[in-house]
Amino acid sequence: MKIAFIGLGNMGGPMARNLATAGHEVTGFDTAGVSVDGVTMAASASEAVAGVEVAITMLPNGDILRRVADEIVPAMTADAVFLDCSTVDVASARKVGEQALAAGLSALDAPVSGGVGGAEAGTLTFMVGGDAAGFEKAKPLFDIMGKKAVHCGPSGNGQAAKICNNMILGITMIGTCEAFALADKLGLDRQAMFDVVSTSSGSSWSMNTYCPAPGVGPTSPADNDYTPGFAADLMLKDLRLAMQAAEEADADTPLGAAAADLYRRFVEEENGAGRDFSAMLPRFVDRGRG
Repeated sequence: MKIAFIGLGNMGGPMARNLATAGHEVTGFDTAGVSVDGVTMAASASEAVAGVEVAITMLPNGDILRRVADEIVPAMTADAVFLDCSTVDVASARKVGEQALAAGLSALDAPVSGGVGGAEAGTLTFMVGGDAAGFEKAKPLFDIMGKKAVHCGPSGNGQAAKICNNMILGITMIGTCEAFALADKLGLDRQAMFDVVSTSSGSSWSMNTYCPAPGVGPTSPADNDYTPGFAADLMLKDLRLAMQAAEEADADTPLGAAAADLYRRFVEEENGAGRDFSAMLPRFVDRGRG
């Protein structure tokens, strides 16, 4: 398949490389002027998408996505697929989807879960919104870049699924960290805490798979001084997107709002910038109720 890939950063670069390694003809573009093994670099985004069957974007935010869409949609061939894998606001995803459909393209918003490690290993999960025909055409590419792709409905629903999932993740990680900090102050051994909770009604992905306590449970960023697997900065971005969507949809999300405010303080006012989102644990350990 002839593919364009716009945005070749920490996530997009490995994804594009995996497609090229699988035998697809991949042309890439990134404003940083990077290079990726097996990918032919173009001078512009519009040049990269000329004549392709699928154009994939992996971009930092909705404003940049809209600007790139304005450039590449007119340059794409009718019936091609515009596949955006960025994590952006739902409104931008739906606006770009409408723009692509009006130009005769298939439009998919397909944010991912799995981080840089998943991008490199080809084990990402894709949450996909958009038309069914476009999803079927892109399915072989999802199978190369990831381990699972779920069609969540019309345009914007992929972003909706991502921000709802990550709102749950942010809330449960905070609860897990609070509980470990409380256990410490009650004299409960962390391993005993893990052994009970991980097999009881308090179990969660944050506890069982990504435990924020060093030396407890499977290896996680906590065992590497909280070097990011998923940065607190990115969790803050996703929680802000969730709160923006909640406001637009008139949804009551008090725990999501509280989680967003805690991560804002952690990243912007404390020492959370550049650390894993599970570094909330030492943050709580170092604090009392005041």
